[in-house]
Amino acid sequence: MLIAIIGLIIGVAFGWYLPVTYPTSYSLYMSVAILAALDTVFGGIRAYMEDTFNTNIFVSGFFGNAILAGLLAYIGDRLGVPLYYAAIFTFGGRLFNNFARARRSLIEKLGQK
Repeated sequence: MLIAIIGLIIGVAFGWYLPVTYPTSYSLYMSVAILAALDTVFGGIRAYMEDTFNTNIFVSGFFGNAILAGLLAYIGDRLGVPLYYAAIFTFGGRLFNNFARARRSLIEKLGQK
């Protein structure tokens, strides 16, 4: 757990101080990809709290979901159909579900102590 916290601090520091920019025309794709990545992060937190965390599943889900969501938004944009809504509803719903399950797991663990 300590390694994860150190990695998070280093990642936030790099993100804060490194000037990474992308064209505004990619903002739709990036926002959907970030939503998918956040869904995976909350799923990983939930799995860790439920003692079912698997690193391979987490890493493959993180990149796979982000790439899939970005591609879905791109394909929909090229077709003129807002397919990114599917990613928003799916990953947004799962994000809140994972958060709720992690919260319940934490409350149950704290209640047992």
